[in-house]
Order: sequence, then structure tokens, then C-alpha cells
Amino acid sequence: MPPFTVLHVCMGNICRSPMAERLLALAVRERLTRRAQDPAQAEELVHSHSAGTGGWHAGEEMNPPAARQVTGRGGDVAGFAARKLRSDHIDAADLVLTATADQQEYVVALRPDAAARTFVLGEFGRLLAAVDAAALPPGDATPEAVYARGVALVAAAHDARLGASALATDDLDDPWGRGDQCFSRVADEIEETVHPLAGVLLP
Repeated sequence: MPPFTVLHVCMGNICRSPMAERLLALAVRERLTRRAQDPAQAEELVHSHSAGTGGWHAGEEMNPPAARQVTGRGGDVAGFAARKLRSDHIDAADLVLTATADQQEYVVALRPDAAARTFVLGEFGRLLAAVDAAALPPGDATPEAVYARGVALVAAAHDARLGASALATDDLDDPWGRGDQCFSRVADEIEETVHPLAGVLLP
């Protein structure tokens, strides 16, 4: 079953979801470093990847200003290639984080059984604060422990959102074609979710 698998979804898979993919991977490596453990094992614990609802950019590298945000924050853009979202990507994910509510609806329309583990990224960030981390399985830097804790976290976040609706402010603006300042703001908003997520997975 492990690693705990997070799928990030946006429209073209060259700006928002690649930044989220690589910034979460970076956050996990940083957590391991803070725990005095080998950051090279990050991929064994959390598999962070991404796809787009459209396939126009399939095979392309990350958009240059998006790549600058990732590398400028200490992340890695090597080996990235955009791809179109497929049903099997969703099936294999323990958590699906979309850039917008429209993309969340797209994922759930494609795979209705993924509704309980699919969130708008900003929405998930808000819900993390409502989850009692002490009630989750014990935190340890092993694939099994991170997986168990991650699955329990997703279930708790889903419970926390029942009866509530996503907010318009949960959506990430599409920075494509805009300046570095916009990309920086979007990357900041992504970090507001992926840093706490890494912190809960690896307390």
C-alpha cells in the first residue's frame, strides 16, 4: 500500500499542480531533515505527483515562472513532464488536491468513488486545522506509519467538511501568462497547505 500517494490536479499541468507536486515533496524532505533522518527516503514515504484535466501541454516541462518558484524555494524540477489526468491516477491516489472547485468536480465526475478523498487544495488546508492530530495513528518515519496516518487524516478531513461547502477563496488563481509576482503568491498559498500536511504526516 505505501507510500502515501498525493495527486495534484490543475488544468494544463504546467503551473499550479506541478508547483504543488514539487513543493509537497520538498516539505517532506525538510521534515525528515528536521527529524535528523535521511531526506532521500522522502519518496518512499510520500509519493507526490500531478496531472491536468486537459492534455494540451502533455510532455512539456514546467512553465518557467512556476519552475523558478520551485527552485527558488529549494525544490527540484528535474524530470517533470506534463500529462493528462486519467482514471487510474485517481484510483491510485490516497489524497487528490485540486487547484479549483471546478477541477474537484471534474475528478469526482470521472471517479465518483474518489469524492471522500478529493479536496480543493485551499479547502484541505483549512480543514487540517480542524483535525485532531492526536487522534491519528502514531507518527513515525516509516512507509507504513506515514500511510496509516495519511489515510486517517484524509478521512478526518472529510468528516470535518461534512455539511460545509468549499469557499471561493479556496481556489488557486491560474497564474499562467502572468508575472512572477502572481506565481509567487500562488506558490505561497500552496505552501500554506503542503507545509502543514507534511507536518501532520511527519510530526
